[in-house]
Amino acid sequence: MKVSVIGGGLAGCEAALFLANNGVEVDLYEMKPTEHSPAHKYDGLAELVCSNSLKAERTASAAGMLKAEMAMLGSVVVKAGYANRVAAGGALAVDREGFSDYITARIKNHPKINLIEKRVDKLPEGYVIAATGPLTHDILSKEYMALCGENHLSFFDAAAPIVTLDSIDMEKVFFAARYGRGDDDYINCPMNKEEYEQFYQALVAGETVQLKEFEHQSLKVYEGCMPVEVMAKRGEDTLRFGPLKPVGLRDPRTGHRPWAVVQLRKENAQGSMYNLVGFQTNLKFPEQKRIFSMIPGLENAQFVRYGVMHRNTFLNSPKLLNSSFCMKSNPKIYFAGQITGVEGYIESAASGLLAAFNLLLVLRGKQPVLLPETTMMGALSRYISDESITDFQPMGCNMGLLPPLPERVREKALRYELTANRGLEDLKNKLSEFDDIIFSQE
Repeated sequence: MKVSVIGGGLAGCEAALFLANNGVEVDLYEMKPTEHSPAHKYDGLAELVCSNSLKAERTASAAGMLKAEMAMLGSVVVKAGYANRVAAGGALAVDREGFSDYITARIKNHPKINLIEKRVDKLPEGYVIAATGPLTHDILSKEYMALCGENHLSFFDAAAPIVTLDSIDMEKVFFAARYGRGDDDYINCPMNKEEYEQFYQALVAGETVQLKEFEHQSLKVYEGCMPVEVMAKRGEDTLRFGPLKPVGLRDPRTGHRPWAVVQLRKENAQGSMYNLVGFQTNLKFPEQKRIFSMIPGLENAQFVRYGVMHRNTFLNSPKLLNSSFCMKSNPKIYFAGQITGVEGYIESAASGLLAAFNLLLVLRGKQPVLLPETTMMGALSRYISDESITDFQPMGCNMGLLPPLPERVREKALRYELTANRGLEDLKNKLSEFDDIIFSQE
């Protein structure tokens, strides 16, 4: 039996490798390098665009818990992340090219995977996992619309700017991670009240890219990747309680907590480039240069990439998919990745694992699996298939998706730790039922 996987992003690569490692022949379709989406530039598979962070590393967090679960299923994304990590405090951030190259090599060297580098305009016959992402080509999007019988929604997210390390004025910034987590991995640009207010006024008045008519009609800004100027317009102090929050940081030159702090995180393993954390933006390029140069330490910064905004699409999954990521109307078609409404890199990769896991079971004549509700993967699969949701919106992993502990625990850190341990133990017990499935990328 052969399976077609459409899309060589994180979800598609996870799905292809999971199936191939369990003896299934896979045709993996990826339109690069002959054609790129508006946001993708690198020719390799599993390209990271919006950020180089795979979120928090500690298990007692939603993202850390999810990565631990994925590792138990043999996630190649988690393996690639740790093999190509760059220092980022308590987060797992990676060298983008090294990360992509690692996964690309795994795909190309696998004897059960046939990588087909061409654009797909129509889904192949037979079993399919469609993991074409939120930037699905218009032609295939129309195929999805015809297949699903209803329009899927549109929203926008944005990529943050990147500056070179040697162009930062190190006399005005300091290295530190919040609350001392990590090894002073972030560059912090402190602002006093006057500097922040001037920056804020310039930011909210900045000129943005004019959207096309069809973009205005379908614009839906998702909270998890909101342009910084949109966030700022919600109120003068919104940024100070968001990406520019100064809590957990003290300027060593003054001994005091700044009024606001812009953080920069390593973009590559060499540490030669840094991205502005939380600064996804739709400002025009000259405006980005003018306004972001008002940030202390970035007056003469060299921008090697400006922030960009791009269109994204996702399915109304609760009406279309079940918890196995399979179409309710067509049992041979599965979807995976951000197009299903899971928001974020690791969430997308996790959905690819789940879709492949369930399809493998079906190919072997078994029932799909529903992971325990105490697991983050189980919670996400329930969310995208929850028919009670009337206004479906993308969702990233968070502890609020999980059922509460049987006992009340007031301390949040301990509560999260106990919640994560419970979920991981439940997942371990569940996976022990499948002794004929290989949960490994080796």
